[in-house]
Amino acid sequence: MSFEEAIKALDSGIIIDIEVTPGSRSLSVPSGYNEWRRRIEVKLTKNAQKGKANEQLVESFAELIGVSSSEILITSGATSSKKSLLIKGISYQRAVSVFGAHLKG
Repeated sequence: MSFEEAIKALDSGIIIDIEVTPGSRSLSVPSGYNEWRRRIEVKLTKNAQKGKANEQLVESFAELIGVSSSEILITSGATSSKKSLLIKGISYQRAVSVFGAHLKG
């Protein structure tokens, strides 16, 4: 099983399935891959209160991938640790390349 299972191609970009751990000691985007849940793991320093963790999540993914935070939308799981993000303006191949560099090294 590989992290590519967490990434799905769309005409307008990708959907990525993630599992978030808020309130961690250090920021780690991505921090690993859960092959049982087929989700890329993310650790955030912000707590899940008043949308702070979601805000940090979107900003961190925007920086990692090189898109504007306005191109990222939480499509499911806004109040859950299991989320799906729509990231516009990025190809499946580019997403695999970016996450592969961080998850296999």
